[in-house]
Amino acid sequence: MVAATALARAENAMNAAGVAALLVGPGADLRYLTGYHALPLERMTLLVARADGRHTLVVPTLERPRASEAGLPSEVELVDTGETDDPFAAAAAALDGVDPTATLGAGDRLWSVFLIGLQDALPRAAWTRASIVTGQLRMRKDAQEVDALRRAGQAIDRVHARVPDMLRAGRTEAEVGRDIADAILDEGHERVNFVIVASGPNGASPHHETGDRTIQPGDAVVVDIGGNLDGYGSDCTRNYLVGEVDTAVTQAHDALEAAQRAACDAARPGATAQSVDAAARDLLVAAGYGEYFVHRTGHGIGLEEHEEPYIVAGNDLVLDPGMAFSVEPGVYLPGRFGLRIEDIVVVTDDGCERLNTLERDAVRL
Repeated sequence: MVAATALARAENAMNAAGVAALLVGPGADLRYLTGYHALPLERMTLLVARADGRHTLVVPTLERPRASEAGLPSEVELVDTGETDDPFAAAAAALDGVDPTATLGAGDRLWSVFLIGLQDALPRAAWTRASIVTGQLRMRKDAQEVDALRRAGQAIDRVHARVPDMLRAGRTEAEVGRDIADAILDEGHERVNFVIVASGPNGASPHHETGDRTIQPGDAVVVDIGGNLDGYGSDCTRNYLVGEVDTAVTQAHDALEAAQRAACDAARPGATAQSVDAAARDLLVAAGYGEYFVHRTGHGIGLEEHEEPYIVAGNDLVLDPGMAFSVEPGVYLPGRFGLRIEDIVVVTDDGCERLNTLERDAVRL
């Protein structure tokens, strides 16, 4: 997304939503709207994006060189505040001419210390979440963003293709995780977002912290990995079987493959987010694994690892082309093993495209 185009879309969305301005700090919204990847500091950085097209970026004086070099859209005025200046007064000044009782959208990632200062400086304003505007925009990716996600998906697929050379009995999860992290960077990512290597009973914890357990023969190992490439995220999970495993593992994996395939098939324009969740969940319930599928089926992905839309029961959001999200049902048997299969998909005009193309079979080592 070109930042200038994003700001124009945000102006239209603000006017439609009755929001006079967005006040956005460091994070994905700021990067989406301006292209500036700001550092989260105790000194306030704040974009004041107005529905009338007047936009100001308030930065600490020592950050002005970085902001100036970021290629800000021409319509964004850059204002810096020194160590003894009041940044909240600068933000209020950027709203000169706006009705003091108007509704302002506070960035979802804005630190409370800054939000409270802004509320003190703007005591008559009404407040809402900036994501009622930015969330709607960011979850519908344009062709440039989809291409970035596709490149990230291809890169993480190449990492998974290398995992069999790293993962074997006798090594610890941490040792394998370090090798995978190096491979994520080797394959083109600029940053490692996470590496989960969950072996044996550790696999039953969906967000297991890769640790010192030694991988053993008979283990099922969940490998969930992701990074950022050109600002956009990758996220893919596959399962690896070390030697001969219990038939309960292979039976659960067969059911999981069917559920993941059904959810991907259900992802298309006009479907709802909850119907995609149900496509996976209903099959796992029928196979006897319902109580062991303990999380939603997916999350949106883009500039953030987790963003809208969320593929979960109760979300009646209608899917549109350009929406990108994970499809990642899992089965977790406490004390025994866990399994998860995850691909990133993007909704197309007539279905969805899987951005991860590796086989979903459990990889036998």
